[in-house]
This record gives sequence, C-alpha cells and structure tokens, in this order.
Amino acid sequence: MPQPTATDVHVDAILTNTSVAYIQKADDFIAAKVFPTVPVQKQTDKYFTYTKNDWFRDEAQKRGPSTESVGSGYGVSTAAYACDVFALHKDVSDQIRANADMPLDMDRDAALFITQRLLLKQEIQWVTDAFATSVWGTDLTPTNLWSDFTASDPINDVEVGKRTILSTTGFLPNTFVMGYQVWEKLRNHPDFIDRIKYSGGRVVTEEIVAQLLGVDRVLVAKAIKATNVEGETAAYSFVHGKHALLAYVQPSPSLLMPSAGYTFPWQGVSQGLGQNIGIKRIPNPLKESTRVEGQVAFDNKIVATDLGYFFSGAVA
Repeated sequence: MPQPTATDVHVDAILTNTSVAYIQKADDFIAAKVFPTVPVQKQTDKYFTYTKNDWFRDEAQKRGPSTESVGSGYGVSTAAYACDVFALHKDVSDQIRANADMPLDMDRDAALFITQRLLLKQEIQWVTDAFATSVWGTDLTPTNLWSDFTASDPINDVEVGKRTILSTTGFLPNTFVMGYQVWEKLRNHPDFIDRIKYSGGRVVTEEIVAQLLGVDRVLVAKAIKATNVEGETAAYSFVHGKHALLAYVQPSPSLLMPSAGYTFPWQGVSQGLGQNIGIKRIPNPLKESTRVEGQVAFDNKIVATDLGYFFSGAVA
C-alpha cells in the first residue's frame, strides 16, 4: 500500500534560530589586558623616560651650619612608539547578499569575521613582542618543569622571580600571565591543591592562584590559531604556548611610574570614532559588491625589561 515518506511531506529548510561559527570569546584574548592601554591620536610620538639609577643612589650627606646641601640630579630622555597598521577585508557580492537565506546576514557576518581575525592578529603580535625569550630581564626554564608534580616547586620559582624583580627595581610584581597548557598543570599541581584543601576551597581558580602567588592578577590565555595555510589540512595550536610571564605593570597609565610595558592603540584607524578597531563598508559599483574592511594599529611597547621575568617552556 503506497504511503507518503518523510521526504514527500517535508522539504528541508534552513533554521532561522541556529547557526554555527567558531567565534572565540573576547575573554580568551589577553593582549589588551596585560599592559596599561594608552590610546593615542597620532601614529607615532614620544614620551619621557627618567634614568633609573639616578633615583636609587644614596647621596644625601650631613649638613653643617651655614653650609650648602649636597647636590644631585636625574637624567631625562625620550623614547618613541610607532603603531603598525594591520588590515584585512572580505568582499560581499550584491547578488549573493540578495539570495542569502535567513538567518544569514552577509554584512554582519563579514564584520564579525574581520573583527575576530584582527583580534587574533593583535594577540599573536603581543606574543611576538612580549611573550617570548630575549625580551625580558630574565629568561628561565624551571629546572624541574611544573608538569613534574613530584619534583617541581612552582610557588618557590615564582617567589624567586618576584625577589629578582624587587631587588633591582623596588617594585613587587603584580601580574602573572600564562598559556592555557601551563594553567591546566598548575591548577592540578599538588602544591596548590594542598594549600586550599583545608580552607574549604574545592577548585583551584585564577583568583586562588593569585592569592597563593601573592600577585594581584592571574591571566590565562586561551586563544588558538590555525597553523596551516588555506587549502592545507587544518591544524591548530595555542597562541601563547607553554610559557608564563611574571611582571609589574601599572593598573593604569601614570606619570613618573614604571611599567613593564604599555600598549599604544592608534585610534586614527576608526575615522574619528575613537575605537581601537575600525570597520568600514566600501561600495564597489563596478563589481556589484561591498568591501567590508577592518584595520587595527598598535604598538606593544616594552618599557622596562627589568620588570619582567619570563618562564620559557614551563611545562612539558
């Protein structure tokens, strides 16, 4: 007896309330969180720096009656920033836009796509500039990697780093940055678990690790990137690798105060809107399309190398 089948009575259609795209969360990116951000109106400029040693010498002397005090002074020089511009675009065809089914929004999706890629570029550039060897005053691979739960002592290793920075700058580090692969080892390390098990804590969190390490902030980087070029087999890796950075950074830009680094974003890329990432739509009547173009400009400036202590390859 003939009966209608499911395909006879239903034609598959696109759902309008669900779609799938791999958009990384903004919180996974830390490039704009580590250093104080100094928005700038010009692509290049200078700022003043004071000679460090002049502020640490013990030169005050006893003063006798009717005598002059001992004189001293400090040096001032300038350093410069220069914001590189990074840009990317995606063209949206008028014909494709007109034929797109809901919930596709070709212009919205292109803007999100470009923004995500620029955030990723900014993250990768921060790793190159600040999360690598030969950048900071100290580069160290722990003698016993922190993935060795028996022999390693990550808390003491960080204490050594704190003492090193304090002893040469007078500032106690307040920020600890690590890649996710380091974090997954530390949060399961017996040294941390043993210290919280009698305090009612059940899970090792970033806040708890910050307290145990004696720093204000622990930042865990979770961003990933594709390591293949288009057309090759897809391959992925963590952007930040198996490293960690201990540093002193100012909570906000300040006069006469040091910081391991500053990030200078040039807001000129947003056509006067005051945004760090500029997105614009450029009609192209000859090709019957619209170019969605984005650009970002910044300089991750390492200001004081002695305020950073880099743990390279901290885990296996």
